[in-house]
Amino acid sequence: MELQRKATLYIGTYTKKEAHVDGRGEGIYVYELDLLSGALTYVSTTPDTINPSFLAVDSSGRHLYAVNEHYEDLGPHGTVTAFVIDPTTWGLTRLNVQSSHGLAPCYISLDGTGRYALVANYLTGNVCVLPVREDGSLAPATHVVQHDGGGRRADQDGPHAHCILTSRGNRHVLAVDKGADKIMVYRLDTERGMLLASSHPWLKLRPGTGPRHITFHPSGRFLYCINELDSTIAVLGYDAEPGTLEELQRVPTLPPEAKGPNSGADIRITPSGRFVYGSNRGHNSIVIYAVDEVTGKLSYVGHEPSLGACPRGCAIDPTGTFLLVANQDTSSISTFRIDQETGRLAATGHTAQVPTPVCVQVLLRDG
Repeated sequence: MELQRKATLYIGTYTKKEAHVDGRGEGIYVYELDLLSGALTYVSTTPDTINPSFLAVDSSGRHLYAVNEHYEDLGPHGTVTAFVIDPTTWGLTRLNVQSSHGLAPCYISLDGTGRYALVANYLTGNVCVLPVREDGSLAPATHVVQHDGGGRRADQDGPHAHCILTSRGNRHVLAVDKGADKIMVYRLDTERGMLLASSHPWLKLRPGTGPRHITFHPSGRFLYCINELDSTIAVLGYDAEPGTLEELQRVPTLPPEAKGPNSGADIRITPSGRFVYGSNRGHNSIVIYAVDEVTGKLSYVGHEPSLGACPRGCAIDPTGTFLLVANQDTSSISTFRIDQETGRLAATGHTAQVPTPVCVQVLLRDG
């Protein structure tokens, strides 16, 4: 009989009060996700780590990395913590901590080789490269790149790096800067751990866009950027050889009748590449779009209430069955089943109470 596959959730939280959030978390929370029902079962908490707001799990499922979103009150820079994942309990044990070389690190990802962790520092508007040692711990940064420029909005007073991600095939590194309205394009030197200038170093988006997070289509030919300040999603074509980006389409994250303030937060695509989801903080909803597999363009499917306030981070489990939403201000994780034909979402009725959650990472496992 085939073993029922299970999934473990790692949930990053805010643990202290900041200007934008009353952090009440105790650290990183571990839950089990039932891949049949969508039920969430508490496993453990890893305490004594400050504001582990964004997480990344390596491709082996053996290590987890968390930014520690430090602001000026805690020193001149933020930090990044490496953990080993226990293969029996799925709990976390700290390996080491390294500087992020900037304030308010808000995003971390691993390159395609798993040899480097890439970090975006929001407040200081820079990005850094941290080598991953053989035991999963982090070495000191090999490169730090400072962005420049700013936009026309009050929260675009300077560069604000918000996301950093390698392209499919590991050819380029894309760094999204909300303050500069740009997506930076670098080449990753995997021998030296350096971000090198690309022949097409950035794509400039419309002023006041405020790009926040990106996700790649499984084909690698398109990516989707959710824009925080104007509540839109930009569809971008990506040419892997020169590393060029081209805006193909822009669609709203809000329905026409929506009123009141809103900001786009996270964006996810199903493993099949058929559907894209974006979270709306303010409208407290998830927008659903279908993807044209040839052009990459989006067509509207609908909206689904997030069942909480300030839906911050989202995740889709690797089987493409469930979308999980972290409602920061109401301290809950909501689970939705994805209709495989239409992309629509149906609430499972299962939620978990997690204090001020930000990010959800899903690790698929056997047995």
